[in-house]
Amino acid sequence: MEFPYQISVVVCIYNEENNIALLTEQIRQALSGLSFEIVYVDDCSTDASLDIMRSLASGEVKVVELRKNYGQSLALDAGIQQATGKYIVTMDGDLQNDPADIPKMLEKLEAGDFDVVAGVRKNRQDGLFLRKIPSKIAGYIIRKSLGVTTQDFGCTLRIFRHEIAKELNLYGEQHRFISVQALLNGARVAEIDVNHRPRIHGKSKYGLGRTIRVISDLFLILFFKQYLLRPMHLFGGVGFILTFIGVVINIYLLVLKILGQDIWGRPLILVGILCILAGIQLITLGIFLELQMRTYYESQDKRPYRVRKVHS
Repeated sequence: MEFPYQISVVVCIYNEENNIALLTEQIRQALSGLSFEIVYVDDCSTDASLDIMRSLASGEVKVVELRKNYGQSLALDAGIQQATGKYIVTMDGDLQNDPADIPKMLEKLEAGDFDVVAGVRKNRQDGLFLRKIPSKIAGYIIRKSLGVTTQDFGCTLRIFRHEIAKELNLYGEQHRFISVQALLNGARVAEIDVNHRPRIHGKSKYGLGRTIRVISDLFLILFFKQYLLRPMHLFGGVGFILTFIGVVINIYLLVLKILGQDIWGRPLILVGILCILAGIQLITLGIFLELQMRTYYESQDKRPYRVRKVHS
């Protein structure tokens, strides 16, 4: 397959008006010996970011303008789908990721025959209590839950082979689990230490308020890892267990009734009925999800976002 560029650098932008021009120049300097394009994705910025990106749109700079604010995951996916390079790099637009790390990441990707090389932020330039400690705790929980060895889930600086990046299909807050998604798709993932710089302009978009969403997405990734292709094994299994318990309870009460005991008003009756009803519902849900899963894989490829226009 022929690619017009060797590298596509995908950068999601939300209110980074003071960083865009400098980041563009830094990327150009870092990749001066390579064929590259920069794909900026404007996630409905409210400052002058879009105007600045439009002024840069020409030649190797492409600007993808989203209709509304979809969040980083869908913005990343929008940029990845517009990227045409043999290798696709993702990075933040706040200047904390260093474009100078991209060449050594590319070298590791090619030398080790990897599919993905993810950055690990050494000497991280973030607040201790609001960023570093929560990040370490979350990373530990994710590693133990998913059984992976990924060190840094929060570093956006990564490089992918073209086909691996195109298969990611990001939703929700799942940009944090990109390396895990790639692993689930059968990719070979490596990590490398990268520079992490303090933020100079603008404000961080991250905070403790995202914790609940991250936990929710973790459960979703766990489902994807274990049961995406066989949801009936999860819901049907639990459903059959509850149905069995309900049937046993009701048979027990029936025997008591035959023996002449009064069973009316016993809470155990409600427990038995509820177990049977819940079991039937879960079995039905498992069948429905099996059908949905097949529809998902067999239907046309559709994205949960709309691109207003692409500037090039």
